[in-house]
This record gives sequence, C-alpha cells and structure tokens, in this order.
Amino acid sequence: MADKDLEIEDLPGVGPTTADKLREAGYLSVESIATAAPAELSEITEISESTAKKIIKAARESADIGGFKTGKDIFEQRKDIRKLSFRVPELDALLGGGMETQAITEMYGEFGSGKSQIVHQMAVNVQLPEEQGGLNGSVIYIDTENTFRPERIEQMVKGLGIDGIPDPQEFLDNIHIARAHTSDHQMLLVENSRDLANELKSSEKPVKLFIIDSLTAHFRSEYAGRGTLAARQQKLNRHMHDLFKLIDEHNAVGLVTNQVMSNPAVFFGDPTKPIGGNIVGHTATFRIYLRKSKAGKRIARLVDSPNLPEGEAPFMVEEAGLKPC
Repeated sequence: MADKDLEIEDLPGVGPTTADKLREAGYLSVESIATAAPAELSEITEISESTAKKIIKAARESADIGGFKTGKDIFEQRKDIRKLSFRVPELDALLGGGMETQAITEMYGEFGSGKSQIVHQMAVNVQLPEEQGGLNGSVIYIDTENTFRPERIEQMVKGLGIDGIPDPQEFLDNIHIARAHTSDHQMLLVENSRDLANELKSSEKPVKLFIIDSLTAHFRSEYAGRGTLAARQQKLNRHMHDLFKLIDEHNAVGLVTNQVMSNPAVFFGDPTKPIGGNIVGHTATFRIYLRKSKAGKRIARLVDSPNLPEGEAPFMVEEAGLKPC
C-alpha cells in the first residue's frame, strides 16, 4: 500500500535541490512524480533521463499506482458514493440526485451566470445532515478571485427554510478558506488541503466538499499566448489530478468553476466555451454550463457526464439562495 506521509525527498536520488526544483515545477507529491514523463522530469531537474526513470519507478512503487482492479471492485467502491443536493429539485434531477462524491463537477459560464452563487450555496448545503440533502461535512474553499462573501453564506443559511434556524456563524466556522495569489500558490494550497482534511477526518464535520473558484483564472493570466499553452495544460492537468486524489481519499465532492472565452468561429448556437480545453474537460466528471435567462432566471445545462443524458434545468438566484423557478 502507499505510504501517505512519504515526502519527495524520501525517494532515492532526490536530494534537497532536486526536490525544490520539482516543487517549483508543480510536482508536489510522490503521486504526481509517479505519473510524470521521464523526459519532462529530466529537463526540469537537470538530471539524466535514466536517473529520472529510476525516480519515477521508485515513486510508482511507493505510491502504489498502476495496479488493476476488477469491475466488481469498482462497483463496491461506487456503493460509497453520496449525493450532495442543490435543494432545487430540477437541478438535482439534472445530476441524477445531486453532486456526486468522488467526482469533480465543473460549472462554467459568463460573469453573472451564477457560478459563485452555486459555490456559496453548496458550501452551506454540504453541512446539513444527509436527510436534508447534505453530507454533514465541512468545506475547503480555494478562492482565486476574491469572490467569497461571508454575508452571502449568512443570507443562504437563513434562507434554508429549516425549522429552528441554524446559526450562520456555525456554518462559517466549517468553511476553511484560502486565497490563492498565483497558479503555483493555488497548486500548493491543494497539497496543503490534504493535511487539513486528514486532521478533520475523525471530527464531527469531516471535509466533504473541495471548492476551487475559479480553477483557471491564474493559469489564464500567467500563461498568455500560444507559446505557453503546452506548459499551462501540463500544469493544469497535474492540478486537476491532485484534486481528484483528494476527493477520492475523502469520499468528497469536487466543485470547480471556470470562465468562458468567445469562439468567434461559431456562427450558430452559443459561441462561448470553457477555458482549459480538453484537459479540464477530460478530468471533470460532470460539466455544467450556466447562462442567464429572462426575468432573472438562470439555466444550467449538463454538457458532459459519464452516465446521464444531456439536459437543462432552470433555477433562480435570490437573496435566500438558489430556489426553484
């Protein structure tokens, strides 16, 4: 089995200098090295490719990856999956009962389409008991654009409409927020989240929701221009996989928001598409496109899912939170 506490320096052939170079390049865990390409590792750390291969081999053995499971094993694992409810019947129906644990749900749309509103609402809902649609858990929230508003949480808690109004301060206590200033910092925060989540694992409110709002903002601003696209995509790929490992370990929900860019080549239909391209698209389990509609309505469209049909669901964003139309 994998040794969860293994550090990069514990791998044979990795000294302090090499470890620093790996971390600077975004390889923050033994698992991320285990899935790296030898040529890339060699270039980053200025070691020979044969040494890089040995380091990767040792990382794979330590991280216990690369083994096969039977379909029955996967079926048993999926029995643990829980659903986090939006508390809006149409949205829950769109996702087959709510947001799945052990999966990343990506919400993308233009400014004002409701991405951060959904994020705030789910940070409230996840803390509710399972019979009320929650997971009785706490939240780790990585904020890249300074969008988190405690006042909004307060309004949404009051708007739950549950008998014996819960104390908004208790809800705020269970939301652990970190502000990411760069893409490297953002990646480091996901790594640091592991320690916090492990600490809270045996508490009354284990971490059941990991949020990154927004996933791509820093990557987009730091890697401008076509020449940097490959480097950006590699880093984004590693970042998404680190998040996936976290939600898997804690049977938690992953929720990321994403911005859109215009595609002027589209003459018919909606010309907006999410940033991050195939990397984000292939790693996110569910992709939901949000757009504004008439009379303050918002529309959520399920664009991608491994087992659900495409569909749309309307909802309202009110002071009391997300509500049915």
